[in-house]
Amino acid sequence: MTRPTVSSTPVLRTTLLWSAGATGALAVIGAITGYAVAGTEGLWSALVAVLLAAVFLGLTGASILIANRWYGDALYIPIFFGTVMGAWVVKFILFIVALVVLRGQPWLNPPVFFVALIASVVASLVIDVVVMTRMRIPHVSDVTLPTAADLGEDGGEAAPEVGGAPRD
Repeated sequence: MTRPTVSSTPVLRTTLLWSAGATGALAVIGAITGYAVAGTEGLWSALVAVLLAAVFLGLTGASILIANRWYGDALYIPIFFGTVMGAWVVKFILFIVALVVLRGQPWLNPPVFFVALIASVVASLVIDVVVMTRMRIPHVSDVTLPTAADLGEDGGEAAPEVGGAPRD
């Protein structure tokens, strides 16, 4: 038996793929620009910023894709929210650890780090917007309407009551 897929899965996969490509491009551009501006410190600052942005921004999409594997299961909703909230907790812990580890590092150039981080976040947001506007998803998705057999309409039988009121 195959499980149904969620309509957001192709959107999230496309977003993660495009984000991976953008991360690679930003890493190359950031490393070259950082090295030109601040030498080796700038190079490492840009690479760390792009990597942090990729990890933080990719964790949410990846956690939703992982949770969507249980779509159709009776426990889908608790699994989904547990997975996504767990990923957010992991992101929060990683953020605190990154702040503690990176604070005061002699090889970190704060302006280069900041610009590379902002550029990565803006690129990710642009990708999200472009993917969402290009994807064709119906306004109402992931809904299965009942069939005539589900309602007991085998031909000559009376239709069930709708909204508690008998039908004429």
